[in-house]
Amino acid sequence: MSTVKYTPRLADKYTKDVIPALMKKFAYKTVMQAPKLEKICINRGVNGAVTDKKLVDIAVEELNMITGQKAVPTMSKKDISNFKLRKGMPIGARVTLRGEKMYEFLDRLVSVALPRVRDFKGISDKAFDGRGNYTLGVTEQIIFPEIDIDKVNKITGLDITFVTTAGTNEEAYELLKELGMPFKNAKKENN
Repeated sequence: MSTVKYTPRLADKYTKDVIPALMKKFAYKTVMQAPKLEKICINRGVNGAVTDKKLVDIAVEELNMITGQKAVPTMSKKDISNFKLRKGMPIGARVTLRGEKMYEFLDRLVSVALPRVRDFKGISDKAFDGRGNYTLGVTEQIIFPEIDIDKVNKITGLDITFVTTAGTNEEAYELLKELGMPFKNAKKENN
């Protein structure tokens, strides 16, 4: 009895289409030089977490549903008396995706969630950090179909960071564009 190993659609696309396209564009000598997506970090700060501890639990539960992986609460690193904040208090939630779950999440984000954003015209290509990482801010968690809009008591946003092995912003941009990220104004080709 043989078992068929499941590979996400975007993981297949990466090996079959993205690597050859990047090799051609940047003239890499080996396949190992082509940048790849290492992980996706999703972070969510919770406004009002100091006064209501249940808000952090709700944020963790929503991230669990969105990603299919267990999220953890983030804790404050220092005391800030003006905000009634003590060191070690839960103030948000985060999850890091790698491997199959990372590609599955990216696929759902690009093909289902982002098109549900109101007046969506593409995402900005200005949020690269100079080291090949890209951060996308989502203003409403209800764009994800896993979230039941009737059970949401507060609409909040989240930050999604794509960590790549690319050395430059241009390489990271091309990698994410080839993986299907809908950038707003595609950079002009130098042909």
